[in-house]
Amino acid sequence: MASYILKRILLMIPTLFGVLLLTFAMVQFVPGGPVEQMVAQLQGRDSGGESAAATGAGYRGRQGVDAKRIEEIKVLYGFDKPVHERFWQMLGQFARFDLGKSFYQNKDVWQLIKEKLPVSISLGLWTFFISYLIAVPLGVAKAVRAGSRFDFMTSLAVLVGYAIPGFVLGVALLVVFGGQLQWFPLRGLTSSNWETLSWAAKVTDYLWHITLPVTAMVLGSFAVTAALTKNSFLEEIRKQYVLTARAKGLAERQVLYKHVFRNALIPIITGFPAAFIGAFFTGSLLIETLFSLDGLGLLSYESVIRRDYPVVLGTLYLFTLIGLVTKLISDLCYIVVDPRVKFD
Repeated sequence: MASYILKRILLMIPTLFGVLLLTFAMVQFVPGGPVEQMVAQLQGRDSGGESAAATGAGYRGRQGVDAKRIEEIKVLYGFDKPVHERFWQMLGQFARFDLGKSFYQNKDVWQLIKEKLPVSISLGLWTFFISYLIAVPLGVAKAVRAGSRFDFMTSLAVLVGYAIPGFVLGVALLVVFGGQLQWFPLRGLTSSNWETLSWAAKVTDYLWHITLPVTAMVLGSFAVTAALTKNSFLEEIRKQYVLTARAKGLAERQVLYKHVFRNALIPIITGFPAAFIGAFFTGSLLIETLFSLDGLGLLSYESVIRRDYPVVLGTLYLFTLIGLVTKLISDLCYIVVDPRVKFD
């Protein structure tokens, strides 16, 4: 297994290189880079509509801005160096886990991630735990009652919930429970007076604010897990060892939870690491925007819109690396759950 782990780790290097190379090449041709935006601001125009196309005379719209000032702006953002030199410099920084500094917020990318991470953790972890707490028991119940009215009605409800986009449900929840009934707040993760509240009041206030966004994210997220759990149980129930256990006179509960449960949950358990780690970094942009939650999803979106390349590339590098490591851990979990699996 050691050779397998080593091979997987070595394969991460070209994967990371390819992702960063493609992304870096793409951002070089995206209109409205930081230099163009700064020139537009100096000219008093809206930077969002400035073209980034370069001609032999330099950047468009440079009229009225001194050429020396243009060069100073390029040096400020590091665009005075050739493209290949900037790329290799970026790789060297990333190898040292130096993600760079934001062009516009005057903060390190690491600091920005740490500031936004609590919001994404709140959304992700609650969504993860609630989804699995609902999906696994529901999948087991559907497998045991396969073909019954309960199975049909729950399948219909799960499919409807899965088909409704989370942001559409979020809008409906805001209108009904936040606007009309005024049961829940419309924005934020905590109240403005959160610091003055007691410990118990802080917990209550936090849960009060997180209810609507988590509900909007959970409804569609457990559908796949519920279907996978049901299919896994149905496959195991039809196997010979289950018939043998029943023939020996074991109670149905013993058959299900002592024999079937462990084998049927192998594909679910092995997906835990990826789902758990992903909960930290896969915050929903639309949900965060809708409920005014300043998390990683909103940070990524704003960095793309503002062409904040250090934030875009730094977060992409970090998330890709975490994704590759998590995928390796997920594969290794097969051996822990099922010793019959051999990577040789």
